[in-house]
Amino acid sequence: MAMSMGTKAGVKSDINVTPLVDVMLVLLIIMMIVAPLLQQGVPVTLPRAINTAEKPETQDQTVVAITADKRFFVNAVQIQAGDLRRRIEDVLESKKERIVIIKADEDVEYGTVMEAMDELRASGIEDMGLITETRRAAGAAGAAGAGGGN
Repeated sequence: MAMSMGTKAGVKSDINVTPLVDVMLVLLIIMMIVAPLLQQGVPVTLPRAINTAEKPETQDQTVVAITADKRFFVNAVQIQAGDLRRRIEDVLESKKERIVIIKADEDVEYGTVMEAMDELRASGIEDMGLITETRRAAGAAGAAGAGGGN
């Protein structure tokens, strides 16, 4: 039976994961703060409605924005009004869901929104959503939030 006498100083081979966890938590917090700011898109003043449903915005949605001065944007990229059909077909070519969300400024003419909807229908889009701001009911104590599509 052999015994080794004395101690042998060696390299510690355990991994210290504490700094890794700290860095990952900081990155997570940064992403949680920055992500909502990236979804701003085109600045439009949305009309207000009382009867809306909250629907979170995702990166997978196709959004057509129409500003008060009749400029068209598809996923925050400005396009000419005549190019709407071609651009929508290009964007939705690789997507499984063919749903388009319309964000029209409250000061834009009704006819302009209808022209956009006609172009979308001509592209084969049957499912469209109109985005509004939530208006607080007169007697309700509920909080008003952004978003909801009806």
